[in-house]
Amino acid sequence: MDGTDTPADIRLPRPPPPATLAPMPTFTAPDGTTLAYHATGDGPPLVCLPGGPMQDSVYLGDLGGLTAHRTLIRLDLRGTGGSAVPRDTASYRCDRQVADVEALREELGLERLDLLAHSAGANLAALYTARHPDRVGRLALITPSVFAVGLDISAEDRLETARLRRDEPWFAPAYASLEAITAGRATAGDWDAVAPFWFARWDDEARAFRAAEQRQRNDEAAARYASDGAFDPHLTRSALATAPSPVLVLAGEYDVAGPVRVMKEYAGLFPSAELVVQSGAGHFPWLDVRERFVTAVVAFLDDGGGVSSP
Repeated sequence: MDGTDTPADIRLPRPPPPATLAPMPTFTAPDGTTLAYHATGDGPPLVCLPGGPMQDSVYLGDLGGLTAHRTLIRLDLRGTGGSAVPRDTASYRCDRQVADVEALREELGLERLDLLAHSAGANLAALYTARHPDRVGRLALITPSVFAVGLDISAEDRLETARLRRDEPWFAPAYASLEAITAGRATAGDWDAVAPFWFARWDDEARAFRAAEQRQRNDEAAARYASDGAFDPHLTRSALATAPSPVLVLAGEYDVAGPVRVMKEYAGLFPSAELVVQSGAGHFPWLDVRERFVTAVVAFLDDGGGVSSP
């Protein structure tokens, strides 16, 4: 069809217009920055904070199939994904983004948030929980970063975890680079060389995922995320010690970024928290053994307790 009208006596209904993508929902942060989020899946809402730091939330995907149980609300942090770059780039600092999460809660019309945070996103989740403890329903921290709570991860913590992979064909050069990083003598090439440690399988899918990370992160924002003043670990730990929310700390058996010893210590900061160590998983456990990840998270979200280590 060429789109021209037919004579009036034989006029036919016009075909429907081509399908278009629904507009990305947006809201306005207190400083006027327009922020975007993505809602996918079925079930009660689960607000998801990405890591990176300051990486486009697209990398979270469907979190291994969690969308079959929950509506994932993936927030694009300011300056990432569909969210605008703020006028004041100092607002990339983690503590200043707490107001963005609270604005999202108000936008969604929720009395309390069920919150899931991955990696560096856990810093933001911890600060939000410390500042707004009564606004958090359940809190799931997935292979969390520990900057906000000031826990110490030693070089040996990381190296001991890395040695669990000693039989991998890529192990020797990756381990040598990890030793250089933990000793403070890393080169740019060392950071690329240790990439296999983040994944349970260093295959084509993992390589593609790693390559996409480089394009998805806002490097300027990442540099400001943990700048001076972002964190007061003593104050945050004190607030979390009385936070009423049930908490899940999910660690990966092979995660050199969050070794199990330190993740156990993290769980101990809360009055009601459980540690789950996902066997055979690295820093992105929903990519590694998806069914185990979804089972653990859903069990926690459904009842907040009785989660067994998968």
